[in-house]
Amino acid sequence: MVFEGGSITVDGEGMLATTEQCLLNPNRNPTLSKEAIASMLQQELGANEIVWLPHGLSMDDDTDGHVDNVACFVAPQTIVLQGCDDPSTPDFSLLAENRRIAEQHNLVIKEVPVLPVVQFGGKTVQVPYLNFYLVNGAVIVPVCGHAADDDVLALIGEFIPNREVVGLDIGGILAYGGGGIHCITQQIPAL
Repeated sequence: MVFEGGSITVDGEGMLATTEQCLLNPNRNPTLSKEAIASMLQQELGANEIVWLPHGLSMDDDTDGHVDNVACFVAPQTIVLQGCDDPSTPDFSLLAENRRIAEQHNLVIKEVPVLPVVQFGGKTVQVPYLNFYLVNGAVIVPVCGHAADDDVLALIGEFIPNREVVGLDIGGILAYGGGGIHCITQQIPAL
């Protein structure tokens, strides 16, 4: 099975979330069914429940819908979903569908309602706040100078109250280069 770190998010107690757009993409696992992938995730990672969100972000051409742009567990059975406050964009309905699927599971659901879009190098780039990185005592959150940056940082602080929330202005650069903060880092849990 082929997947990258941004393809899954886990709650540490057996719940895993991913996107169908990513793991079922023929460029990753063309010979594997959804059931076969689920079985491998259960066997190899100890997942006892898998939340199959249908979509990543509409502009995510680099990762084919990594879940780390649209969802992140912040505690056991507590997931933060990326929302979209602009009904004129495709992401508005795609992310609403993700929420409907998540609601079918026994989860506490929180949402970041704003999905910033910036221009970088002549290209329109989404900067999902959920592509953050959890470090010892802090969470590093991508920001881009959007009017909602400070409000979202405060919101994430409410979702993850035991960590300092630090905004890192990426201005679309990292996302344009093939990954946000979470994408280009690797978490190593304490054993």
